Amino acid sequence: MFDFKKEYKEFYMPKNRPEIVNVPTANYIAVRGKGDPNEAGGAYQRAIGVLYSVAYTLKMSYKTNYKIKGFYEYVVPPLEGFWWQEGIAGVDYSDKAAFRWISVIRLPEFVMKEDLAWAVDTASRKKKMDCSTAEFLTVEEGLCVQIMHLGPFDEEPATVAVMDAFLEQNRYANDFSKDRLHHEIYLSDARKVAPEKWKTVIRHPIKKV
Repeated sequence: MFDFKKEYKEFYMPKNRPEIVNVPTANYIAVRGKGDPNEAGGAYQRAIGVLYSVAYTLKMSYKTNYKIKGFYEYVVPPLEGFWWQEGIAGVDYSDKAAFRWISVIRLPEFVMKEDLAWAVDTASRKKKMDCSTAEFLTVEEGLCVQIMHLGPFDEEPATVAVMDAFLEQNRYANDFSKDRLHHEIYLSDARKVAPEKWKTVIRHPIKKV
């Protein structure tokens, strides 16, 4: 069974030291929102519910009458997120209420926009929940720096500082814009793993200085 984490280790399993990568274009199921991700029952929690409902509807589509051209069985990729705040380059972790985010799950290359539309409609009916916020999103990340962050999310600034120092030493700079954002990939189930053992890929867009 195809597993993105194993097939694309360089993008999902980086070392816990900064490295530069050129990230190919990828398609995602995406839900946009704003606000504190830790708010119980808040917009972010609801977005994750929508993402997984649609993702698993696509994964199990081969057991229905809807056949996706080129389909092969695969493991649903990990949850990811693009994060920003208005007027700030990077992220201010102390002001979570100001977060804007695009929560995403990667799609296999064979899933087209019409397949996602089918999954959104099917998940909405079967799960009796509104999944219409889910959209098909194509992201071209390009040149980036990434690292494996170990520990709670609130300790990310120390890891980001290591990334920034690495960039300066190697004559690169962060290149944040409305299209190039702070990116996180969540490799641990926060409900089952202690915070000090959480694994999160942090990825930032960069440019050569």
